[in-house]
Amino acid sequence: MMMVKPEISWEDFEKIDIRTGTVISVQDFEKARNPSYKLEIDFGPLGIRKSSAQITALYSKEDLMGKQILAVVNFPKKQIANFLSECLVLGIYGEDTKEVTLLTPSLPVKNGLQVG
Repeated sequence: MMMVKPEISWEDFEKIDIRTGTVISVQDFEKARNPSYKLEIDFGPLGIRKSSAQITALYSKEDLMGKQILAVVNFPKKQIANFLSECLVLGIYGEDTKEVTLLTPSLPVKNGLQVG
């Protein structure tokens, strides 16, 4: 049985800044412990941010180029090997946690729009 995480307040939820962005660059991340890509994502008025994403099981580099995604843009930057990740790309874990399905808008939207 899956457990629901503890309840949070609306104020807690409002602190999370989730935005739309478009993947503009994808590279293999050889120095990562788990198979990963290094992504550059265009968030429109927020600029371009980098992210490390463990999404190699379901997505090729070609699949990701130009793909719109959702990401948290207000977490602290995180050092991963020799790479500084500036945002957290959002996805859903499959039964095998190596299979992550990206959260994406169902229709094209402007980069940088906030999820609310």
